[in-house]
Amino acid sequence: MPSVQSKLMNLAAEIAVDPEKRRRAGLYALATVTTTLAATFYAGRISAGKVSRSRTSSEESFASTGKKMMRKMIDPLFLKQFRVLLKIMIPSLFSKEVGIIAIHSLILICRTFLTIYVAALEGKMVKCIVQKDLKAFFWQLLKWEAIALPATFVNSMIRFFESHLGLALRSRLTEHAYKEYFSDQTYYQVSNLDSRLLNADQCLTEDITMFSQSVAHLYSHLTKPVLDIALITLTLVSYARRRGSGKSILFPMFLGAAVVSATARILKAVSPRFGSMVAEEANRKGHLRYLHSRIITNSEEIAFYNGHDAENKQLNGAYQKLKEQMSLIYKKRVFYIMMEQFLMKYVWSGAGMTMIALPILTAVNPTTASGRLLEDEPDGGVSERTRGFTMAKNLLVNSADAAERLMTSYKEVVELAGYTSRVYEMFNVFREVKKGLYQRTEPENADGTKIRRRLERFDTSKITGVIKYSDDGSIVLNEVPIVTPNGDTVVRSMSIHLVPGMHCLITGPNGCGKSSLFRILGGLWPVYRGELHMPKKEKMYLIPQRPYMTLGTLRDQVIYPHTAWQMKRRGVKDDDLGAILAKVHLSHIVEREGGWDAKSDWMDVLSGGEKQRMGLARIFYHMPQYALLDECTSAVSIDVEGDIYQAIKDAGITLLTVTHRPSLWKFHTHLLRYDGEGGYEMSEMLGDTEEERLSLNDERTKLEDRLKTINKLLGDDEEYISSNDE
Repeated sequence: MPSVQSKLMNLAAEIAVDPEKRRRAGLYALATVTTTLAATFYAGRISAGKVSRSRTSSEESFASTGKKMMRKMIDPLFLKQFRVLLKIMIPSLFSKEVGIIAIHSLILICRTFLTIYVAALEGKMVKCIVQKDLKAFFWQLLKWEAIALPATFVNSMIRFFESHLGLALRSRLTEHAYKEYFSDQTYYQVSNLDSRLLNADQCLTEDITMFSQSVAHLYSHLTKPVLDIALITLTLVSYARRRGSGKSILFPMFLGAAVVSATARILKAVSPRFGSMVAEEANRKGHLRYLHSRIITNSEEIAFYNGHDAENKQLNGAYQKLKEQMSLIYKKRVFYIMMEQFLMKYVWSGAGMTMIALPILTAVNPTTASGRLLEDEPDGGVSERTRGFTMAKNLLVNSADAAERLMTSYKEVVELAGYTSRVYEMFNVFREVKKGLYQRTEPENADGTKIRRRLERFDTSKITGVIKYSDDGSIVLNEVPIVTPNGDTVVRSMSIHLVPGMHCLITGPNGCGKSSLFRILGGLWPVYRGELHMPKKEKMYLIPQRPYMTLGTLRDQVIYPHTAWQMKRRGVKDDDLGAILAKVHLSHIVEREGGWDAKSDWMDVLSGGEKQRMGLARIFYHMPQYALLDECTSAVSIDVEGDIYQAIKDAGITLLTVTHRPSLWKFHTHLLRYDGEGGYEMSEMLGDTEEERLSLNDERTKLEDRLKTINKLLGDDEEYISSNDE
């Protein structure tokens, strides 16, 4: 039975000599072009209809208008964001990344030339089969096996350099992100003063990874198809001209361009908004991971409250939202992939067969590579036509695959736009919080109304405060408001003057923001107004209520945030650290844990009291001018607490303490009291003993309560009198 290829060759020979059949072949080709143009026109009408409907909906709803306009603006916005990130990933033309891209591009070019060579080699093998030339066939087969080794090596190198490029881009982005994240206490401001990045950990890890991998993957999957199409087209044109079909190549080229253009327009018309969908999927993944991390961090508290049902409900709710988003993406892809496969598998195959056949069918006096006419060949040119057909078919198949990769890369580009948006937004937030531009989401009730706040609101949109470093070590606040990140006013305007040796105790009602002053002195909260004079940060050391234990050795816990190398530079030895631990009653820790080089999870190994005393030990190592102590001895016994406080005073360190324990009053000389209503009072501690100070404080508190009662009664009387006068 004759093969399909032989039938096609016989048909080509008949058409070449029969004008009527040649006319019919031209009509069939014209019909194919007409169908392609009709599909293109229909795709344009679909796009126009979408635009028209978007305009109608925009007249009905302002919010819908914003969404449609945002969809139109995504391309220039994506390009702008991508250019900013590209400058970070590739800082200069002489960077390592440019070298990787150059080598990767060279390997892609080699792969394209190998594709062309293999297609030509396969055509020669088919010719040998048709001619039944066994010797020539085995010689071509030997060439085929010989080219396999470099071909497989090139393919492996393409994958290697794609992965290597992705890793290089990720490293560059990660290094820049960490530098921005840990400079100027951005990590604190992003989490506490700004609410735009709810999952900074995901942005710094998974989002950067997905973005860099997507960029490297797209470069490889866009560059290689472009090279394939360009070089294969040049090869086919050159081959057609050598065979005497140079005048008939314009129509197949026009047909191929028309089919590809129509496919692109149709796919663009039916493509969903994958970019926004992927970005929303990443947001929901980040929220689910955040809930898991909260459970791990607070597992003991949740277990004590028996709150597993509530946490399970939150996790299931977050997972269901993620599941719904992923299901939506999968459903949207069904019709798109179906249309994509129909166009690229079947329509393109038909167009490709037409493009292959036309140069063969319309060739005038075709010749072989040696210049002889095909009709003068012993087999009438059948083997040569078969070789040309096979080579052209393989090249066109590779070219079609390249064009298909370009078409399908549209989805990947849209998904890249989603990752680009998230990574760019992360860097934008880092940049803005450094400038003091914060955005916080206002808490709302279930019905969407704003929650009424107990404290007075402060306008946080402008930061006009001035910070200066004092030479004498004094702390001076001149009309500085104490404002929380939410905009709640703790103190409307504070003006105090502290000098070394003024040991100040800070107290007030629960929840009034007693630690707020420490956060301003530590540079965590901005100075919105007034002037702040204070020593440099290295002269102040803050010990929070829940001390932080770092990863590392026991030595690292005492000298944190210094390293062992910095400790040696200061001339401090392990014996000195042992003396420090003796002051906080922790000498037994060294022997119990196995020495200074012992490593462990110190957050779990040390008890609550031991961790607080370890935090206090750091004061004796760093020897600051001021020790800011924020309820840092709540788990320490009163006798040990007193010894530590006295040792701190004896070391010449000034105490600024937030505490509710009356036993610590005797170590302080001044009292700063918040009233919880935006006011404060700074006074000197009276009495020589603890009992006298407590007694005087109780008397003063009673008098203040009576004055408030009298003022309230007088206010009621005035309202009663004014109402009677009316």
